[in-house]
Amino acid sequence: MSNLSSQVVLQVDRAIEILKAGGIVAFPTDTVYGLGGDAFNIEVAERIFRVKQRPCHLPLPVLLADFAQVASVVDSVSGIARFLMKHFWPGGLTLVLLKKDSLPDIITAGSNKVAIRIPDHVVPLTLIRGLGAPIIGTSANISDKPSPVTTEEVEQQLGSQVDLIIDMGKCPGGLESTIVDVTGETPVILRHGVIPEKEIKRACQEYAREVGKGAYCSGL
Repeated sequence: MSNLSSQVVLQVDRAIEILKAGGIVAFPTDTVYGLGGDAFNIEVAERIFRVKQRPCHLPLPVLLADFAQVASVVDSVSGIARFLMKHFWPGGLTLVLLKKDSLPDIITAGSNKVAIRIPDHVVPLTLIRGLGAPIIGTSANISDKPSPVTTEEVEQQLGSQVDLIIDMGKCPGGLESTIVDVTGETPVILRHGVIPEKEIKRACQEYAREVGKGAYCSGL
């Protein structure tokens, strides 16, 4: 955390304590401000649903600190999924894969799929490493409201319902992550975001050439 101010370092240290105690925190990422807590704590997930006023049928994405943590939440990783991870992580690509049974069903809204990514930002990475486990990484807003890019916007929407807001000014991204489902035969973009569709297609085409699947990207 050498590139963080002493004030932010103190906030991050406090946030790790809160996460370990089963609390929730708002934090800057490479896209928008996130809201998170221990991804394996059911009560934390329930609280995040309440705070965001998020419909229970909508799953919560999960943030990881490194590739080693993928196996803790995902059942298996396909060739294209691994290729996209190496190509775009850390960064603004969220991948949907088949979840591991040990991940609470509330996270995935009862689905057998989970959305994961490794952010390109020191704060969430430090929080995850400090907790020693993946964290929920949803946007720090009321559902259907604009995703916040400043702490002021987080406070306006969530206020005192969050245990701590880590203030690092405006997020550098401003756009949410791009979501791609890689559980089927071909990748499918579920949400357009910070990584343009053409970059996803280009990466998929590169993978297709490597494995000899000329029409691999037809689903995009």
